[in-house]
Amino acid sequence: MDRVGLAVFAEEVIQGLSTEPKRLSSKWFYDEVGDDLFVQIMKLPEYYLTDCEFQIFEQQRQNIIEGFDMSGKDFDLYELGAGDGTKTLELLKGLRNVEFTYKPIDISIHAINNLERRVSREMPNIQVEGIQGEYFDVLAELDSLKPKVILFMGSNIGNLMDSQANDFLKRLSRVMNPGDKLLLGVDLKKPSAIVLPAYNDAAGITAKFNLNLLTRINLEFDANFDLHRFRHAPEYDEERGWALSYIESLVDQEVHVKALSKRYSFKKGEKIFMEVSRKYDDDTISAITQNTSLDIVSKFYDQQKYFCDVLFEKQ
Repeated sequence: MDRVGLAVFAEEVIQGLSTEPKRLSSKWFYDEVGDDLFVQIMKLPEYYLTDCEFQIFEQQRQNIIEGFDMSGKDFDLYELGAGDGTKTLELLKGLRNVEFTYKPIDISIHAINNLERRVSREMPNIQVEGIQGEYFDVLAELDSLKPKVILFMGSNIGNLMDSQANDFLKRLSRVMNPGDKLLLGVDLKKPSAIVLPAYNDAAGITAKFNLNLLTRINLEFDANFDLHRFRHAPEYDEERGWALSYIESLVDQEVHVKALSKRYSFKKGEKIFMEVSRKYDDDTISAITQNTSLDIVSKFYDQQKYFCDVLFEKQ
C-alpha cells in the first residue's frame, strides 16, 4: 500500500475504533489475502449471490447486451468493484465482435492486475484498461462524451446504506450522458434461512475474511489484536432486509495499536460493525434511484428470483 493509502487507512482505523459503537470500513478487507478469501467465498455453496448472477448472464446474456443498445458504437464498458471478473467474462462472451474498451475499477491493485491478466489470456481480442481506486474517487474518470455502459454488480450497492446508495447513484448519474446504461445487480429480500448462511458459512471462510481485517491492522500498524479473542457475528433483519456483519469481543480486553499510539478497550460482547449487505424489493430499488434521472429499461432474474440485474438508462 502506498503512503497516501496507508495514511487514509490509519485515519479510518483511529476514527472507527474511537466511535461508539466501534466500526471498521469493509473497503479495507481487500488486501491480497482478503482478495483470495473473497474468491473462496464466491465459490461456497451457501453464497448463492454469485451463482444466481452467473446464471442470469449465462442464460440471458444476449438480451442484456441488446438492452445496452451499443451495436455499431465504440463505447467504454466500466465495471465498479470488478473483483476476479468471473461473472463479467461470461457477459463479455457476447461482446466478442463489438468495439469497446473494458475498464474494470477496484480498490485492490492485486485484483486489477489479476483481472487484466485473465482477460488478456482468455479473451485477447478485448482491450482492457484497469483502474485502481475507490468508487467515489474515480467517478470523475467516467466523465466523457464517449458512450458508456457501467456495471455495478454482485449487489455491491447493498454495502451502502439507502441514503448513501441514493447519493452514490445521483453522483454516478451526473457523469453519465443521455443514453448511457447502468446494469445494477441487487440481491432480493429472502428468508433468514437462505440469507444468513451466505454470511456465516459452515467452512468458516467468511469469518476468516472478516477477521483478516484485524490481522491487516496488526501487520500495518503493529497492533496486537488476538483473533482468538474475537468472533465473526453476522445478523439479518428479515423484515427490513438488512444483513449486518460484526466482529464481537469474547472477553474484556485492551488492544494496543503501537504505530498509531492508540489503545482501545473492548468489553465482552462488544461489537465492531464491519459491513451492511442490503437486500432489496421494488420499493427499496425505487428509493435508492429517486431523483437520479435513471429509468428502468429491463429486469433480469435468476430462476429462483433470488437476485436481479436491473438495466437503467440515463435520461
